[in-house]
Amino acid sequence: MDSDSIGVLVPIFVPISMFAMVFGIVYLHKRERMAMIERGMDPRSYKPRSQTYNTLKWGLLLIGAGLGLFLAYILDHTCLAFANTGRDQNPAIYFALIAIFGGAGLFISYLIEKKDENKATNKELD
Repeated sequence: MDSDSIGVLVPIFVPISMFAMVFGIVYLHKRERMAMIERGMDPRSYKPRSQTYNTLKWGLLLIGAGLGLFLAYILDHTCLAFANTGRDQNPAIYFALIAIFGGAGLFISYLIEKKDENKATNKELD
């Protein structure tokens, strides 16, 4: 396909895909509510799990990704093992350290949430 035919197809497929996405979300939401009614649950009284730790999770993820990016930059510009290969030859270290430190941030968030849940459970039992 040349660029002219792709340029013609984009205005056709983008609205169709956006409509399909919205339709799918609404359809699945209605289907979930119908399944709750079939099981005898009241969908109006159902409240999803609280997102009290959502900000903590995102904060630690972004802090970890920032630390990984910073460490990759420092290693790329100071370490002799990377200096011989050229400046644009090391994108893997950036991706790897961002993923490692971002994952570490999410893991720390999980540990904090688990610790607080255990405290709340122990208080309820007392």
